[in-house]
Amino acid sequence: MTVEEVKALGQAIRDEVAKAVVGQDETLDFMLVALFAGGHVLLEGPPGTAKTLLAHSFARAVGLAFGRIQFTPDLMPGDIIGANLFNFQTSTFTLTRGPIFTDLLLADEINRTPPKTQAALLEAMQERTVTIDGQSLPLGDHFMVIATQNPIEQQGVYPLPEAQLDRFLFKQRVDYPNEEEERRIIATHGARQDAMSPEDWGVARKGDAKTIASAITAVHAVKLVDEVVAYIAALIRGTRVVADLESGASPRAGAMLAGAARARAALDGRDFVIPDDVKALSRALLRHRLILSPAAEIDGRTVEEVVTGIIESIEAPR
Repeated sequence: MTVEEVKALGQAIRDEVAKAVVGQDETLDFMLVALFAGGHVLLEGPPGTAKTLLAHSFARAVGLAFGRIQFTPDLMPGDIIGANLFNFQTSTFTLTRGPIFTDLLLADEINRTPPKTQAALLEAMQERTVTIDGQSLPLGDHFMVIATQNPIEQQGVYPLPEAQLDRFLFKQRVDYPNEEEERRIIATHGARQDAMSPEDWGVARKGDAKTIASAITAVHAVKLVDEVVAYIAALIRGTRVVADLESGASPRAGAMLAGAARARAALDGRDFVIPDDVKALSRALLRHRLILSPAAEIDGRTVEEVVTGIIESIEAPR
């Protein structure tokens, strides 16, 4: 597959998802980049902003198997990964696979469950395997987590630990629609009170596992010149020397940013990365990896402001 074909595939997926979801174009773009870069996405926003419908429609359009876990305070790790259950008829243990064995997993309201259960996703997100009673079981090559969470200011939530957050390629803020989009939502979805699936909205498959694998191969071939590599390194290292940040980004963040920039370039029909690819992805990639210093919090600074300052202070290659 060529980068032009990757661009066409991405646009076809966008067109299909748009049949069910009004707006959320930027969020969908980040999901496409994550898919082709082999990453995971965390969506944060208030209830009713189509996060679940967006994830389900996305899975339908790309042609991958879809699974959903509704995270609740009483959810246990075994409810996610599965367990070996004793069969009294055969007097043997039988492996019962959990809902994590899918391609695209929607971890709905992930911060509604305690850290012990959240940690059940760590191995799966990093290595695409799960371990049950000492046995390592592989997940699919295209395993991807799209997690949703309500804003941490709401009641009954457990903030995700840093190790969990670092597994996500992007953290995207899903805001309320603008006035025109809200009118379209009311006109389109207000006529039906019952829930409709992506299939009901006419969302068709535009890919499959083989197609996605071919697109990922094309993404890996996108050129990343030394000047852009140095630019990415400067951005990542810049997060470690800013007084407003107590904790900066890890080397893993730099590697993830490079892979994501390759995917964005391919989705734009280019076989080379430009600094604008890096800039466009930096805020969503860094906002959940950086910790403000106490002084910056007192002054009312935000991570986005600090990242913007770092980007503006580092000269991009020409």
